[in-house]
Amino acid sequence: MLCAIEAGKRGLRVALLEHADRVGKKILISGGGRSNFTNLHTRPDNFLSANPHFAKSALARYTPADFIGLVEKHRIAYHEKTLGQLFCDRSAQEIVAMLLAECAEAGVQIFLKCSVCAIERHSEFVLRSDTLTFRAPRLVIATGGLSIPKMGATSFGYEVAQHFGIAIQPCRPALVPLLLGDEDCRALCDLTGISAEVVASIGKRRFREKLLVTHRGLSGPAILQISSYWNGADRVSIDWAPDRHVFSSLLEPQAKRDLAAAVLVLRNVLAGRLADRLLQVASPGDWTNHGIAELERQFHNWQFLPSGTEGYEKAEVTAGGVDTAELSARTMECRRVPGLYFIGEVVDVTGHLGGFNFQWAWASGAAAGREM
Repeated sequence: MLCAIEAGKRGLRVALLEHADRVGKKILISGGGRSNFTNLHTRPDNFLSANPHFAKSALARYTPADFIGLVEKHRIAYHEKTLGQLFCDRSAQEIVAMLLAECAEAGVQIFLKCSVCAIERHSEFVLRSDTLTFRAPRLVIATGGLSIPKMGATSFGYEVAQHFGIAIQPCRPALVPLLLGDEDCRALCDLTGISAEVVASIGKRRFREKLLVTHRGLSGPAILQISSYWNGADRVSIDWAPDRHVFSSLLEPQAKRDLAAAVLVLRNVLAGRLADRLLQVASPGDWTNHGIAELERQFHNWQFLPSGTEGYEKAEVTAGGVDTAELSARTMECRRVPGLYFIGEVVDVTGHLGGFNFQWAWASGAAAGREM
């Protein structure tokens, strides 16, 4: 929609083809129905890609301030939550209504329930649906990824890329809950609903946010963030007590040194049931200074190997996608297929949790729409 708006503003005739019965469905469910529409702290290092530099150009030329200006123009009330995340005060529907109003003002024609059956390229692109045929010198693919298929996500964008011989980086679910193996699940999964502020890390990637225990594994912002970096083989490390020396009081001269004393101090840091369970799993062989130090180390570096993820059904986005080496970073146009553009999630640029993926959608859409 933003690409169509920018192209329409330049006087181009624009048709927006939507296979669903309404536009912006993913916007409507985002942010718990209030749409986390951007993030004030958007930087290139908030994004994953085989080419970490690719997103810099588009992000620099359409910033969070640009989208906020559009939101304020339409008098949509919004607020900042933690870590620069911006949400509507009322409803995500306001963002969709705003984009529809801008489309109308720019003369964009929207065709709903319009599934494209075939795409050909001669002197121009020819798109055929069940009932209509469209011809245009330029074609933009903004079809998203594989995430949340119940919302209508399909592989269509990747199929178009393959049809034109465009390379694709392997796709995988990202921002997705992780599953625990049998032993770890037996230890924790009956604590469903319990949360804690942790640091989740893989290598040098670290995220300090909430972790949530589920009936099959772990979720919550910290886990969703680190899941985007999980390659299927790495172990994930959890620091259950960031910046705290949990068991230091046990080292004092007159302190009791036993499991009951350890439970008492850990319950000052974690929910009672979670504290009890973790100590059942990690209690030291002895209560010497060395044993207590080892216990402390374990709580700051509890490692697990996920057995998998919850898959595209629960993933917020799809990592991987159209290879950025195939595209111009300035315009999103295919280098080998002039007039063909890919924008948004279908491209191999994946944002962190917290409004970054929307900002990439706006920025890449603006880049294409302004340069046609």
